[in-house]
Amino acid sequence: MDKNKKIDLLKLKRHKRVRAIIKGDAKRPRLSVRFSLNHSYIQLIDDEKGVTIVSATDKELKSKGKNTKIAEELGKLIAEKALAKKITKVVFDRGSKKYHGKVKALADSARSNGLEF
Repeated sequence: MDKNKKIDLLKLKRHKRVRAIIKGDAKRPRLSVRFSLNHSYIQLIDDEKGVTIVSATDKELKSKGKNTKIAEELGKLIAEKALAKKITKVVFDRGSKKYHGKVKALADSARSNGLEF
């Protein structure tokens, strides 16, 4: 098996492992994190209804900078939007990403701005 196929397989296994445990509902929506090559996306999702409650992206931010700095600001933005909808408790879904770097910075920022994981 070549290296890229092995990495993709490991990502898929990690994603399935995380999603088997995590489910969001109206009281505790799922905070889903997605990073593309150019942008970052966050959503609060009610899995029972299949509805996105709140979303945020780095396109809404005015500042530019390093990825971890943008992730921190994005965590602050999603926390503000969630608190405006009276949501304080969420379930964190990192997907296939490791809890490191941008993902950790985003989670820590959301926690420090009022969300409980």
